[in-house]
Amino acid sequence: MDAPTNESAFRNEGPSLTQRLVIGTGSKYPPVVTALLLLPLLLLLLFSFLYPVGRMLAGSLFDPDFTLKHYARLFTEPLYMRILMRTLWIAFVATLCGFILGYPVAYAMARSRGRMTILIAACVLVPLWTSVLVRSYAWILLLQRQGVINQFLLKTGILEQPLRLIYTEGAVVVAMTHVLLPFMILPIYSALKTIPRELLQAATNLGAGPVSSFLKVTLPLSLPGVFAGTLMTFILALGFYVTPALVGGPQTMMMSTLIAQQTTVLLDWPFAGALATVLLAVTLLLTFAFRKVLARNGGLSGV
Repeated sequence: MDAPTNESAFRNEGPSLTQRLVIGTGSKYPPVVTALLLLPLLLLLLFSFLYPVGRMLAGSLFDPDFTLKHYARLFTEPLYMRILMRTLWIAFVATLCGFILGYPVAYAMARSRGRMTILIAACVLVPLWTSVLVRSYAWILLLQRQGVINQFLLKTGILEQPLRLIYTEGAVVVAMTHVLLPFMILPIYSALKTIPRELLQAATNLGAGPVSSFLKVTLPLSLPGVFAGTLMTFILALGFYVTPALVGGPQTMMMSTLIAQQTTVLLDWPFAGALATVLLAVTLLLTFAFRKVLARNGGLSGV
């Protein structure tokens, strides 16, 4: 008689404190407690992002009265439109090159085991721990007229005159792809690592070859990682400053370099605010459009 009584008493006690903390913790907090927990993050977001963006937008629209002349200047003068189109083009090409080079590396890292995985991960992460400035200067040493590449081509007799490799769009794309490659590889690797090997074995048992199983199983299931890596790389490429300024020079000026020039050299803060606002708007528009296209093709399941 005692055992059922004790068992029923235990059941009436309900879950312990540890169980309540583990199961459904977030849903048990009152709204006031939840708001207090989120307050530091909201304050950080407010003062580090929303407030500067709001000041930038207000400065571009009020000079001192309401005006759109700074935006009209951006869209009517061909120079600034060329810089905007060049920024989008270089960011797109760098992202495409990062995907072409990064997907095989992520696939190899996800499918390898043991020391090979550690070796590939080290090759991906060690450059990420190196300063962007150092990597940009390394590309200057490689691409300049008396650099390693031109000296090698001249000494081997392939060329008689050094090539103009630096201060070109190609140099900017190569250097930016190298710097941004880890941001493409790691999300794709994370998505590929979660794909069960049994799915590929099942596809093989059903008669699919390596190419067919990759196109119909691996690639569709890795699209969330492709989306994350592509989006991250593209957004970072749009706002890249150090590498285009050092490797590209004035001939291949991008929006970030132009904004810095307007703020530090010409001190034209309202026009710089208009440039930054347009770049932010274009980034958000392309982000939402890309997300819609990928979601329509079923690439955002689980994202």
